[in-house]
Amino acid sequence: MTTVETNAAASYQRFMPADHPVQYLAPDGTDVESAARYARTSDDRLLEMYRSMVHGRRFDQQATALTKQGRLAVYPSARGQEACQIAAALCLGPQDWMFPTYRDSMALAARGVNQVELLGMLAGYWHCGYDPKQYHVAPQCTPLATQLLHATGFAYAEAKQGRDTVALAFCGDGATSEGDFHEALNFAAVFRAPVIFLVQNNGFAISVPLARQSAAPSLAHKGVGYGIGSEQVDGNDPIAMMSVMDEAVNYVRAERGPVIVEAHTYRMDAHTNADDATRYRKADEVEGWLARDPLSRLDAYLGGAGLLTDELRTEITVSADADAAELRAGMNVEQSVDPEDLFRFVYSTPTPALLDQREQIAAEIAAGELS
Repeated sequence: MTTVETNAAASYQRFMPADHPVQYLAPDGTDVESAARYARTSDDRLLEMYRSMVHGRRFDQQATALTKQGRLAVYPSARGQEACQIAAALCLGPQDWMFPTYRDSMALAARGVNQVELLGMLAGYWHCGYDPKQYHVAPQCTPLATQLLHATGFAYAEAKQGRDTVALAFCGDGATSEGDFHEALNFAAVFRAPVIFLVQNNGFAISVPLARQSAAPSLAHKGVGYGIGSEQVDGNDPIAMMSVMDEAVNYVRAERGPVIVEAHTYRMDAHTNADDATRYRKADEVEGWLARDPLSRLDAYLGGAGLLTDELRTEITVSADADAAELRAGMNVEQSVDPEDLFRFVYSTPTPALLDQREQIAAEIAAGELS
């Protein structure tokens, strides 16, 4: 090979993900032999991660229950994706920003977002119940992939102003079929925006399986064509997730360009409480993934290493239950809503059409047609 060909090959390899998802823990929580180059995270951070994962799952359970009580219009459970979301939240610095989807509530809770405020959108009383600037968390995005463009533009602007900010953009496998996904990756690569694209590949875009979405060797390989650092990881392996995400943050913060990380995971529950997952996936498939539960895996590892005692496990569980009780109580408080808010924050100068709509609603309320 010529020197040019050798350099091109080396550059190409630099962007290639591993042949198989990075893994450090077997499903039973025991160590596996791994050729991965990533430094394993410390036991102290794994304990912190375990605590956050227990709290995250308890939050998810409570939010699911709130839909049955009529307190939430809908809730998209992320049970089974705790390792992906918690690792993402814990790897960031306080100056960094998250750009989440509707399913990333556990990551927001781990970031410190007030849980009652977090559920404001799903309860239907506010567009975004929390202050994004307070937590450095953008509003949860329901349309697929649009938040990737927001994250990329934000990251680019922060870099232009000389700020040490990393933007972490969440998405699912379904979002990689959207045009916004490719536009975001291309812009981020060309302008070296400090953004991490975390693809939580849970196997389904609602009911559409991955095989009907992509023929690529992995979704991480999609970054190679754009010249983006790419990796795939066992998303149910907490050690692997934390190790890969730590490296991704360091890579991006060192101004080496954007990164895409594909986390192979699984959505244990239905798409939302309004979905019947039995129509498109079989029970034995779900059972197979239940055996790879990320929380059980980390529990077994920490217990086997003598780092998690029965007393500490109970303490963490009691703490998570207390948080759930506080959330339940907060969601049972009736919220005061002002119909004017539907129009107040759309434009700084309202359009004629918006003014007409506001007057129509005001007239219907005055006439007692709406309450």
